[in-house]
Amino acid sequence: MKMLRQVSGVMVISIALLLAGCAGNQPVRYSGIDSAAKLSANTDDNAERMPWRYSPQVDWRKYDNIIIDPVKIYQGSDGQFDDIAQVDRQALATHMQDAFSKALSTRFKTVGTPATGTLRLKLTLTGADTTPQVVGTVTKFDLAGGPYNIVQSVRGGRGLMSGSVDYAVEIYDASSHELLKAYVAHQYPNAMNISASIGSLSAAEVGIEKGAEELAEMLQ
Repeated sequence: MKMLRQVSGVMVISIALLLAGCAGNQPVRYSGIDSAAKLSANTDDNAERMPWRYSPQVDWRKYDNIIIDPVKIYQGSDGQFDDIAQVDRQALATHMQDAFSKALSTRFKTVGTPATGTLRLKLTLTGADTTPQVVGTVTKFDLAGGPYNIVQSVRGGRGLMSGSVDYAVEIYDASSHELLKAYVAHQYPNAMNISASIGSLSAAEVGIEKGAEELAEMLQ
């Protein structure tokens, strides 16, 4: 009996590890965004969260102001919204506008007119997955989901039955219109974040907030 429990435990952990490597669909290099031709595959450790990027060397200290354009909802055929309703897409876009504006306000002064030392940020919501209600929370604790989510939590991966959000970031010099940075992001909460599993859009909203904070750190 003891041997059976040991074997069962190993099997559960093995399955969790296997699933950890193949959870969720990664964002594509969306053909409808302006920077698509300049994006290349990211081979660094953060590739799961940022699979595509354009990242030349930039001295961000030259910039003190920022123009944040209204968030666009991607309309291309390669978008990854699945069956998410238009009203939910708009809710996520509004949350993205608020979250990025708040995160960047500690570093930049938000302005409305291009000038020297000013960045222009363009954000495009390109996809999202909702969290199945009840099931998404239960998988944090049950035999099937618990071990998997623990593994994902440690490795920074996406939890089982967890929602997520995909979006594109494009940063320009507001005066010259030169593209300074661009990337496609795939964001989600920590796999053991229980509060982010309550509400169908909560995981995507937490992912947006994490992404906003990460961008603010990049531009220091």
